[in-house]
Amino acid sequence: MIVEVPEAEPQVGDLRLQHDWSAARGVPAHITILFPFADGAEVDEAALADLFSRFPAFDFVLDRVERFEEGVVWLHPNPSRQFADLTAAVFQRWPHLPPYEGAHDEPIPHLTVSDTPIDVSFQLPIASRAHEVTLIEENETTGMWSRRAAFPLG
Repeated sequence: MIVEVPEAEPQVGDLRLQHDWSAARGVPAHITILFPFADGAEVDEAALADLFSRFPAFDFVLDRVERFEEGVVWLHPNPSRQFADLTAAVFQRWPHLPPYEGAHDEPIPHLTVSDTPIDVSFQLPIASRAHEVTLIEENETTGMWSRRAAFPLG
C-alpha cells in the first residue's frame, strides 16, 4: 500500500528508473504505507476502504534529501506523522502483517529516489497532497507491479 506522489515524478522519475528497483517494475513515486501486505486473495478491500475513510486527506511537502545508513537516498515528507499514522492503523488492524516484516522498530515515511548512494540535486520543496491510498500488486509472472485499488482518504 502506497500514497502516490505524482508531483515528484518530473524531478525523480528518471533517477528512480535508473536507481530504484521498484520504479523499473512499474511502481510510481510514492510513500509506502505498508509493505509487504496480504496475498491478493486475502485482501479485504471493504475493510481497507473503511479504515482509510476515517483519515482526512492532507497536504505535505518533500522538503529535504536524506540518506539511510546503507546508502538509500530518499526525500523527506513534511509533515510525516500522517503517513506514520496510516501505517500504524493498518498494522493495528492486521497485526500479523508488520511493516517491512518487522525489520524496523519504527518505519520512517520516505520517498525512495535510489537504492544506492548517488549525488542528487532537486528543486525543493515539492508540494503534494495525500488524498488516497493505493493498493498495488505484483504480477508473479512478469514481476511488474500495477494498481489494484485506490481508497480515498475521508
